[in-house]
Parts: sequence; C-alpha cells; structure tokens
Amino acid sequence: MSLPPILQSLRLPVIGSPMFIISTPDLVIAQCKAGIVGSFPALNARPAHVLEEWLIRIQGELGEHNARHPDRPAAPFAVNQIVHKSNERLHADLEMCVKHKVPILITSLGARPEVNEAAHSYGGITLHDVITNEFARKAIEKGADGLIAVAAGAGGHAGTISPFALIQEIRGWFDGPLALSGAIANGGAILAAQAMGADLAYIGSAFIATEEANAVADYKQMLVESGASDILYTNAITGIHGNYLRPSLVRAGLDPAHLPDPQAMDFGNGKKAWKDVWGSGQGIGAVKAVVPVSALVERLTVEYAAARARLGMSA
Repeated sequence: MSLPPILQSLRLPVIGSPMFIISTPDLVIAQCKAGIVGSFPALNARPAHVLEEWLIRIQGELGEHNARHPDRPAAPFAVNQIVHKSNERLHADLEMCVKHKVPILITSLGARPEVNEAAHSYGGITLHDVITNEFARKAIEKGADGLIAVAAGAGGHAGTISPFALIQEIRGWFDGPLALSGAIANGGAILAAQAMGADLAYIGSAFIATEEANAVADYKQMLVESGASDILYTNAITGIHGNYLRPSLVRAGLDPAHLPDPQAMDFGNGKKAWKDVWGSGQGIGAVKAVVPVSALVERLTVEYAAARARLGMSA
C-alpha cells in the first residue's frame, strides 16, 4: 500500500471529515495547520459565490503559514462534492475547485467519472466515500483514486458494516489509498485503523467539540457529556439512516423511543434536522472537553505514539 505524495507528510494519518454546517474555513485552516487534512462540503458555502471566497481565504492563510513555518508546513485541504444528480451546484462548484486547484476532492452519493477527470486535469486526487464493498468497486471503476470506508458507528449517514469486515473486503482487491470512518476519536483507534489495513483515519465528531467548529455551544457540550449509548441510529429524521445524539432529539421535542415514520416527520416547532437534531458518531466517549483544534490533534498525536509504544513499534 502506498499513499500519493500529497498524503505522505501528514503529522498524523488523519483526515478531518467534511461536516454539514460544522466545517467552515476556521475549522479547515486549524486542522491543516495542525498537520492533518482539513475538509468542508462545498454546499456549506452559501450562497454559491462564497465558495470562491472560502478557497481564496484557505489557500492564502495556509500559504502564509507555510512561509512562516517552512519546517512544519500545513497539510493539504479537501473539498467534499455531493455528486448526486440532485445537486444543482455540482458543475459550478467543480469548476471553482478546478480553477483553484483544490488538492483533494472527497466525493459522496454516487460515482461520476467526469468529477474524477476534472480533479486529475490539474493533478488533484479524489477520494470517494462508500458504505459497502460493492460501492467501493464502482467508485474505483469510475476513476476515483482512493476510498473512504464509512463503517458502523460513524456520525451522520453512516453504514452498518463492521470496520473489520469492510476494510477486509476492500483490501481483498484494492491496494490504493484507503481511509476508515467510524467511532475513531483517540490515537489508539487511529493505529487500529492502520492495523486493519487502512492508511488513514477519517475523524468527524471529535472535531465538533473544538473551538473552531461552527456548532452552537450546547451541541459541543452535549458531545462532551455523552457516550456511545447516547447515539441513536434511525431513518426517522431525514429518511436515510444516520447516527444522532438522543439528547438532541429530546431537546427538539421528540421522543427517541417513539419516533414517527420518516414520511410523516414534522418537527412542528421550527426545528430542523442537523441544525437542531445533532449528528454524532459512537466514539465520543473520548471527548472530555471543548478544546482548540491544535489541542485535540496534540492529544491524538500523544495517544497514537503511546499506542505504538505499547506494541513495541518505533516512533
């Protein structure tokens, strides 16, 4: 297994996952400066013209950081593109990413050869997120450079397959870049992902409880106070199964034990999915406080080194 050059010099083998509403330039820049890949969904930039403003800001601040700190340059950043045909912004957003030569595109909800070709036209790479081995094969057949295996326990619209099984099946035929998503929130879990065969860990929920994340204070504090047993996997919120914080359902006036059919879901009180019903993965038991991104990455780095030491691995 070998990673493309752009992913070989990370401080930690980690990609900060792109999160709806949560991921904005503040979070992405902090993640990249800390030495991990930062990312955001293109659709977070609203209205559409804001996307270029974000790209200019991110590239500018990372460039300034690199000029000041040539000994520890920032990690690359990524933009998540929803490639489903319902995304009316895809063509324009993709053109903007090509114009600014975004280093990494993370694609979701369908595999589109033209998106991969667009990234390759300027030397970028694409990573496609999948929840099954079958979807993984289709993504690679259509030109994706690498995969993100979204396993059981991940935040948001997670899969249901054990990370052990999903990584095992994909590695049975694919030797390219592979990241693992699903309840990863400490350094030991990062090393475990690599031990299973992944190259990188894909971490989202732990970064919601950071100062730079675009989340309200109550959301961040709820992550600190919650654990795996507080996560509910349901399709009642959006019609697609996902992992959500039970306390946020209660806060939004819903009974987690008696959720209505997704077709009949009506909050009826101005509440909205994602904005008021909060997604989270199962790994949040490791989240003990709201901290700056730099502090979280430092904790993960120390834990990762300790895990390697426990196994007698060199630094």
